[in-house]
Amino acid sequence: MKTESNFLIKEENVFCGALSCRGCGWSLLVRHISNVMGTKTVYVVPACCFSIIAGPYPMNMLKGTVVHTLFAAAAATATGVRHSLDRQGKKKSAVVVLAGDGGTFDIGLQSLSGAAARNENILYICNNNGAYMNTGVQSSTATPMGAITTTNPSGKTSNAKDLMGIIAAHKIPYFATASLAFLDDLKKKLEKAKSLSGFRFLMIDSPCPPGHKYAPEMSIEISRLAVETNYFPLFEAEDGDYEITHFPKKKIAVSELFKQQGRFSHLFKTDATKLMNSYQKEVDTEWEALLEKVEK
Repeated sequence: MKTESNFLIKEENVFCGALSCRGCGWSLLVRHISNVMGTKTVYVVPACCFSIIAGPYPMNMLKGTVVHTLFAAAAATATGVRHSLDRQGKKKSAVVVLAGDGGTFDIGLQSLSGAAARNENILYICNNNGAYMNTGVQSSTATPMGAITTTNPSGKTSNAKDLMGIIAAHKIPYFATASLAFLDDLKKKLEKAKSLSGFRFLMIDSPCPPGHKYAPEMSIEISRLAVETNYFPLFEAEDGDYEITHFPKKKIAVSELFKQQGRFSHLFKTDATKLMNSYQKEVDTEWEALLEKVEK
């Protein structure tokens, strides 16, 4: 029996030998998702890092059913699986999408929006590492401004898409953000999402050592810093009621997070004060907007 934070793990629901990079957020995340969701869960996986990590058929990292699908079709495939299980009387078997930001923010957004609008009874989990990491670290619309990718070698010049705002506009029963650095918070949100019906959405801030350019042992520390700087605030919304689930104890500049990642290193080679002040203002503005949503 193993104890991690408040996780009581009697038996792992993943097998050893994940085909992931050291320090990969995907393999860490799926370990905890599977321990909450159980072995009767059907996981729908579009093209992403996890489609490789899980292993090609007939191999399977998860003790559950994995359905590999097209990049654009995760939510549509999950909808079909859900209806098929319901017709067989298997209503207690959960259907969970495990998708990256490319298959969520970009290529899979249409099917995601359709499933959310219909309030399909599925849990959609986006592992957001801010680029198309599996195919060579190309920019996605989740890539933050300034970050270096192979398609933006001088740094991305546009802001990341506000996907949580788009999700909120669908008025689904439950959506939330979570981090691997805050496991108790992650577990509570997974359990709440599992207990509810309808379309549920979790956005996970995911570390990626090769894509974000840092040492693998720094993954959890960088994830924690993203939350503590309010760059990736932790919150949930159930039936439109927002709640912040973690308040940083002290103000930490977002520049401290950026300094830890090589994808932002070029920003500090010259006088980055003006640019960092702009980033900080944006983070502060988004935090104030979130506070206003909670107070309504």
